[in-house]
Amino acid sequence: MGLTGGGVLILSIALTVLSVAATVWVWPRLARRSWRAVLGRLGTVLFTQLALLCTLGLLANNYFSFYSSWSDLLGTGRTGAAAVQAGAPHSGTHPATQGPAHGAVQWLGTETVGAAGIGLRAPEVAGRLDHVRIPGTVTGLTTDGYVYLPPQYFQPAFAKDRFPVVVAMTGFPGDAKNLVTKLEYPSISLTLIQEGRIKPMVLVLMRPSPSMPRDSECEDVPGGPQAETYFTADVPLDIAGSYRVQSGGGRGWGAIGDSTGGYCALKLAMRNPSVYTTAASLSGYFKAAHDITTGDLFGGSSLRRDEADLTWRLLHLPPPPVSLMLASSREDGAAYADGQAFAALVRPPTTVAQASVPTGGHNFTTWVRLLPPALTWLSDHLPAPAP
Repeated sequence: MGLTGGGVLILSIALTVLSVAATVWVWPRLARRSWRAVLGRLGTVLFTQLALLCTLGLLANNYFSFYSSWSDLLGTGRTGAAAVQAGAPHSGTHPATQGPAHGAVQWLGTETVGAAGIGLRAPEVAGRLDHVRIPGTVTGLTTDGYVYLPPQYFQPAFAKDRFPVVVAMTGFPGDAKNLVTKLEYPSISLTLIQEGRIKPMVLVLMRPSPSMPRDSECEDVPGGPQAETYFTADVPLDIAGSYRVQSGGGRGWGAIGDSTGGYCALKLAMRNPSVYTTAASLSGYFKAAHDITTGDLFGGSSLRRDEADLTWRLLHLPPPPVSLMLASSREDGAAYADGQAFAALVRPPTTVAQASVPTGGHNFTTWVRLLPPALTWLSDHLPAPAP
């Protein structure tokens, strides 16, 4: 019986109802002052609570697709390589400031990633992971994140080169640390560089919302946080002012994200192709969320809401000159189906590629499997380091 099928949910609901009824039925018999009666009362309460929690968990999992199968839940379903369907190609300094400054990040220290040797080995061998604060001199927004510098950044042969940049975003309300510890961006990037599968790239690892605890969906909110401008003006300004990277006004910047971050990555590229020329989405969606965490993102404007709907943009606006990748599990129902529908609408000069794994849900386990082909694809669409 599958984890996400209706059968297991119906069974769980039935067991919950029966456990409540049984508890009510036997409770008078357990109202005695004996250790057996006390254990009986504890047992019935515990079983009823566990049944209820299981039912609620199954309901949440069916809605959000966190886990697609029992093997996915138990961590035994990591088999199955990602299949990539490629779209047609279309034609330094160190962080020096200890406080916010125009065009520079605030350096908070370096981090270690033990399994990859980052922070334990020399940076010219394993690269370096900086913990940074990225102030928004244009928008006034600020968020913390990480910058991974590849080994080549510190090697004499690349001493004058500027590197392409990939801005990686978590889901909401995720912590940027998850991109290091759970999605393993620095470790996977280092491995791919060592294997010669990707170019050396600078990774900027961030939350998708610089206005926490509000979920701004990478939108410039009327009278509120200007999140889109933060990612298209402040972040490129700060990173270029602190590291040897290619400017955000050419082909040197890309974006990637999971869930909310995936939506943001696609949105930033489609709406700002002069800054982000390529983007990859890991189980992302295609229109802005609307709930208690977002509030009114559009000032009551239906046009602004439409313009934040990426499918609407494909249908009603000229296609931008960007390359996109959609990656998901084929068992992640909404993400996969919506991605297929979105890809069918893409027309030149926009191009789209798709990557998928056969099993998995809306979770880190699935995204770790999709990350190598996504980073490889991004690298293929970004320029090599150059003076």
